[in-house]
Parts: sequence; C-alpha cells; structure tokens
Amino acid sequence: MLRDMRIRVERFPLAVPFRISRGIRTVAEIVEVELQVDGVTGRGESVPYTRYGETLDSVVDQIEEIRSAVQTGLDRAGLQALLPPGAARNAVDCALWDLNVKQGLDVDLLSAPQPVATALTIGVDTPSAMEREAAKLANVPVIKVKVAAQQVEESLCAVRRAAPLPRMIVDPNESWDIGMLQDLQPLLEDLDVAFVEQPLPSTEDGALAGLVRRVPVCADESCHTADDLDRLEGLYDIVNIKLDKTGGLTEAFSLLEAARNTGFGVMVGCMISSSLSIAPALQIAAQADFVDLDGPAWLKHDRRGGISIRNGQLIPPRAGFWGSDAIVQPV
Repeated sequence: MLRDMRIRVERFPLAVPFRISRGIRTVAEIVEVELQVDGVTGRGESVPYTRYGETLDSVVDQIEEIRSAVQTGLDRAGLQALLPPGAARNAVDCALWDLNVKQGLDVDLLSAPQPVATALTIGVDTPSAMEREAAKLANVPVIKVKVAAQQVEESLCAVRRAAPLPRMIVDPNESWDIGMLQDLQPLLEDLDVAFVEQPLPSTEDGALAGLVRRVPVCADESCHTADDLDRLEGLYDIVNIKLDKTGGLTEAFSLLEAARNTGFGVMVGCMISSSLSIAPALQIAAQADFVDLDGPAWLKHDRRGGISIRNGQLIPPRAGFWGSDAIVQPV
C-alpha cells in the first residue's frame, strides 16, 4: 500500500531570545514529515540551519523531490543514497524509524529511553546577566555557556561564581582564533571547564594540531558524519552528534560507532527544536559521554506529551510520542 506523506512547516516562538556569537533567535522554524500507512503514523522533525546553507524552502524542496520514492516504499538505507546529510534527510529518516517501529519492525535496534542529565544553556549576554542566569542553574549537573570573542573572561568567571558546582561546557560557536584559544587555556583549566566546543571556524581548525591544550576540544560544525572523522583525528577529542547534521538517526548510529572505534568522546546535541527532534536523539544519548538536548526548554510551548526537564534531568516523552510502546521508558 502506498504511504501518505505530509510535510509541514511549523514555527515555535521562544520564551526568551536565544543568543550565540552568530546572532539572536526568537523563533524555532521546523520542518515536520508525517508518514501514514494502514493507519500507522510515523513522524520526524528537522531544523534547517542557515550556517549550512539551509532554509525552510530548500529543505521542503529536497523532501518533495523524493516524495514518489518515499510514498512507494523507500527504506532508510535507500534514503541515505537519495539525500545528502542535513535537515531534509533527518526529517524523513526519523519519520521512517518512527513508522517502522510502530509497525513492529526493527524494534530491537532501539533502546528504551531513560532519564538522563542534560546540559542547560546560558546564552551570550552581559557578564552580569549571564551571572544571574547561572545562579538559577547552580544545582544542575551540567551547564553550557555560550560566548563570543568579547568579554570571555568576565563572562566565564561570572558564571562560575554563580554556579561553582556544575560541569561547564564552553561554546564559542567558531568565534575564536587559535591565539585566543591558546591564551585562554589557563583560565579554562582554572574554571574546571569540561571542554571547549568548536572554538575555531571549521575552515581554520587545522591550527588545533599545534594547540598545547589543558582542556579537551569538541567538534561541532566540523563534524557531520562518520566520513569526517579521519580529518578530525589529532585536532579534536570529542565529537558532537546532531541528527540535523548527520541527516537522521541512521547515520547518527554510524557516527557513534565510528567515533568510539577511533577513540573520540561523544556528545549528543540539538538545535532549538521541539521534543520531536529530541525523542530520536535519546537513542544516542544512552551511549554518549555528554548530553546537550535542552532545545525544547527554550520554547514558549512545546509539543504535547514531549520531554520535560527537572533540575537538569531530561525526562523522556510519554508513551507513543515517538517510537512504539515496546521502546518507551518503563513505568
């Protein structure tokens, strides 16, 4: 029987603006794919990202180009050959996973999602404003601090004063250069920073080969799929797996396995998104060293039945939200 495929563009206003070194976001713009066959529905979601040349229209167009193949039975393996890594493939891949497990297929390939500690993010702001936000998070397990190239020391010291206990991740989003990163090593060590995420532009990260590092360095914008790992050896210590970069859960599993086999630490991350993006990412979270899946916490309103976050602990979605009852969290 033919599948019915629906593509929807959705916009989720944020509760407060989200600031990083590249700019400010006030709304999460999302593409949702819904597949239906014989009364069974599978859903997937993705977030087009301008950093990678994606727009809502371009992602929808990519998915429309493979509509016929999807409706006539395209499987996840075939999808990898039809679309490149990115948001379009992610939405379709996750919808196929959801559909398949609800049909009773490949259930054994997924694990029951469990509560997990997630980083909670502090956006770029004045040092005093970041200190106030950090005070609210003083008792959570992990915080992630967004910084730019200005007031780095003031901002990080302010956050650490207000939140001395959580593990701290620092994320400049490609806004530093190698000299700045090298000069900041003593401060990062003194503040007990767990790692720095993507400090240099991905086009300049070869300079990391000469870095005398006191804290590990994580690849985000520089790492999309398992094919990137050969180039990243000797430059990074950790890779950030995001389904919007890998093009779905299928390649995310491949990247996870390849990263482990080559000695990289693993982080799982997300864009600012709804819980429909987070549900499949929890499959990677179960095997990750660091989890950064607080995207829905920034939304004014998330999807009904989605994740919740309590004191830095991410609670999985309710039964049936994504995937079959066979893989949902036990009561």
